[in-house]
Amino acid sequence: MTVPVIIGIAGGTGSGKTTVAQKVVEKIDHSKITVIEHDSYYKDQSHISFEERLKTNYDHPFAFDTDLLLDHLTKLRAGQSIQRPVYSFKSHTRLKESVIVESKKIIILEGILILEDKKIRDLMDIKVYVDTDADVRIIRRVIRDIKERERTLDSVVDQYLSVVRPMHLQFVEPSKKHADIIIPEGGENKVAIDILAAKIVSLVNNH
Repeated sequence: MTVPVIIGIAGGTGSGKTTVAQKVVEKIDHSKITVIEHDSYYKDQSHISFEERLKTNYDHPFAFDTDLLLDHLTKLRAGQSIQRPVYSFKSHTRLKESVIVESKKIIILEGILILEDKKIRDLMDIKVYVDTDADVRIIRRVIRDIKERERTLDSVVDQYLSVVRPMHLQFVEPSKKHADIIIPEGGENKVAIDILAAKIVSLVNNH
């Protein structure tokens, strides 16, 4: 059996991680790639009230079910399928349903904190950090949270200043030192994306 290649794409909120992942997928055969978002692995909070869920620090490593993610990555690497959880940003907890994800030749894991945990890093063949200026990232975050997650401007700004920025400085930014490749300006960096896609194909061919 060919062991899948696991690519980790990290970076701060609004850095362009998802865009980089999408553009890499566009350059490689879609049938060979599975993309997993770290956000899907936020811990289940159905046992606490909605008001309590609002107080959770979602930018801290403790907010994620790392054991489940590690189990799923290990299974995918062994050629097995998984039942990926589905997380709702409106109710701030997991939904009852899950999604079947098949193991493929290339597995892309993207999220702000995926390079922070050594156990997760050790499963990766390529570690990528998308490095984008803070002013660009906060603007993207504001637009996304208002449009897609039905937040108010005041709540987004308050969360950014009180939680997102401190956690970025404490956990996300320091994880950049673990990256094999740093991509400035995210999805706009076509040369870096071309190089990354070529490296992934090379790894797949040599596995």
